[in-house]
Amino acid sequence: MINYFIILSLFLDFSQSNDWVYLFNGKDLEGWQVKIKNHELGDNYNNTFKVSNGYLKVSYENYQSFDEKFGHIFYIGKEFKNYHLSLDYKFSGNHLVGAPDWSIKNSGIMIHCQDPKSMLFSQDFPVSAEMQLLGGLSDGERPTANICTPGTDVDINGEKAKYHCINSRSTTFNEDDWVNVEVIVYSDSLIHHIVEKDTVLTYTNIRVGGDEIPKNYLNRVEEPLKSGFISLQSEGHPIEFREIRIKELK
Repeated sequence: MINYFIILSLFLDFSQSNDWVYLFNGKDLEGWQVKIKNHELGDNYNNTFKVSNGYLKVSYENYQSFDEKFGHIFYIGKEFKNYHLSLDYKFSGNHLVGAPDWSIKNSGIMIHCQDPKSMLFSQDFPVSAEMQLLGGLSDGERPTANICTPGTDVDINGEKAKYHCINSRSTTFNEDDWVNVEVIVYSDSLIHHIVEKDTVLTYTNIRVGGDEIPKNYLNRVEEPLKSGFISLQSEGHPIEFREIRIKELK
């Protein structure tokens, strides 16, 4: 059977711009905005997100305990629709006291995010499709670049994903080394997750749905997410990001 999604993505790849644009300047958080649960938009509580040595870091050095301070830092320069995003990530340091066990070496890239101004004061995660970033724990397979769906549904192999998080087929990265991940997004229609140049997961049809829909999105169930903001996540384990760049697809 002909895979029309692959043909479409190959066709669109030929029509892309050749210019990468860096979203993070390596100096400061210009162009980015923080939203942490139970804090107002723009309140970078305890300097959770900071720049050090040219990297964008999630830091808990000023925390005593996590206290459900789920956080996201949004690139607010513009919303994106069709694009190729690339960055490197590396876990570092120790898991914060009080953070959930599942958040050990766990973070994420949130794509097609809702506008951060529309997030509720006590909301955990933005409506989005999450490329879940995981580090190995040296006790078995723990792939990275999985798909999680806060406030959304997606289709895999033409059927609605049955679980909130679905694993990719990536290798497990047990060492805290830099890992390159990419996501290629064609609006709500087709999304590829790539790890170290290997496509490890493909899904389609991003739409509002699932079990974690904020109350101000309840009247938007099944609405396609054709574009949105990009954010990076803080869930209780220190992580660093670098080389955050994007290439818009025409």
